[in-house]
Amino acid sequence: MIERYSLPEIAALFTDEARFSRYLEIELLATEAQAKLGVVPPADAKHCRDKAPQVDANFVQRVAEREAVTDHDVAAFVDVVQQSIGMPQGAWVHHGLTSTDVVDTAWCWMLADAGSLIVGALDNLVIALQQLATTHRATVMIGRTHGIHAEPTTFGAKAALWALQIGRDRDRMVSARKAIAVCKLSGAVGTYSNIDPSVEAHIGAALGLQPVPATQVVARDRHAEFLWACASIGTSIEAIAVELRHLQRTEVSEVREGFKKGQKGSSAMPHKRNPISAETLTGLSRVLRSNLQTGMQNVALWHERDISHSSAERIVLPDSSILAYYVVKRLTRLIEGLEVDGPRMLHNLESSFGVVFSQPVLLALVDSGLSRDDAYRIVQETTALAWNSRTSFRDVLAADARVQLSAAQLDHAFDLERSVRHAQRTIDAALAITKA
Repeated sequence: MIERYSLPEIAALFTDEARFSRYLEIELLATEAQAKLGVVPPADAKHCRDKAPQVDANFVQRVAEREAVTDHDVAAFVDVVQQSIGMPQGAWVHHGLTSTDVVDTAWCWMLADAGSLIVGALDNLVIALQQLATTHRATVMIGRTHGIHAEPTTFGAKAALWALQIGRDRDRMVSARKAIAVCKLSGAVGTYSNIDPSVEAHIGAALGLQPVPATQVVARDRHAEFLWACASIGTSIEAIAVELRHLQRTEVSEVREGFKKGQKGSSAMPHKRNPISAETLTGLSRVLRSNLQTGMQNVALWHERDISHSSAERIVLPDSSILAYYVVKRLTRLIEGLEVDGPRMLHNLESSFGVVFSQPVLLALVDSGLSRDDAYRIVQETTALAWNSRTSFRDVLAADARVQLSAAQLDHAFDLERSVRHAQRTIDAALAITKA
């Protein structure tokens, strides 16, 4: 992932140094587990731990140089580790293991750690959205369907629905993290032919990973589920970002992204204040979804294994983890700094001359004795007249002899507070997320 979208705390999980450090710990744990079984002399296992190399840039370079000879990255890693530890003790490193025992366990370990960071970030985003919903529980705005004025709602209810959706994404990531937090150290085709199952159990307990049956590789539906959780996060965030982009349009102007001192919206037009965060989030969600396609295709491997998945995973697993974390943090920052223009929301609601109360008027006419179709036609005609003449819908109704509604009935139909009186239910549901 390019540095621009790589936050250090999650990017650090996927560096070469971090990856090789995990490989080394897995190898050392395996040596120690086999010492308990009497396969490896205990003194030799201790020597391996004591003389294990420091994994730094120099170590990574040594592995790269060795890989140029072996044309096999794990074999090169093992050679360098054994050389660093020294013989004969170093010969016990990788004893009874195959490459994917180490690689797949390390991948699962890395992704589980990444999942924990993403879940934590989602928790903070839910809190930010809950606070936004609470602050604007009574901020009335127009609800839109198909981009057209529909009926009144509140901005708090809108934010609450976002919180509920992000809460579901959190649940999906928790589930995906559980699915990926596994380990496999069962040999070439997963039969434990050259290594005792207790070695796998020992490593799983040490790393917080669950041993699972496997072929030579951990089944890739687990990785696909993790990528799906990342893609789902991106998609939910895009849905929020697209809504915020629409609400920031000049013609709407109901919300604005925070704009810090010294910031510039355009290199050419000083007046511009663009929705750059929301647009960035929209674009990055496309990458997360495209990476999911690769993850799904990686599930079908030949027989007990091939490496068609390996090259792609080196890209999509770190990138999706890093991007999912980034978009969650970026949206949290956007939400926390969002400027909400309540008066503008009310102005926009009122700009359609009251036609947004057409449904309660329709229902009032039906209650007065008209058939639904007759009532519908009357309301359809009178709303069109109000819109085209730029006249108050209520005034048009009052002047129409077909409309036999009292002033009290009209007051009830046009009562804005009545329209949004139950919006708090959505906010209450959002606030209950952390209580579940």
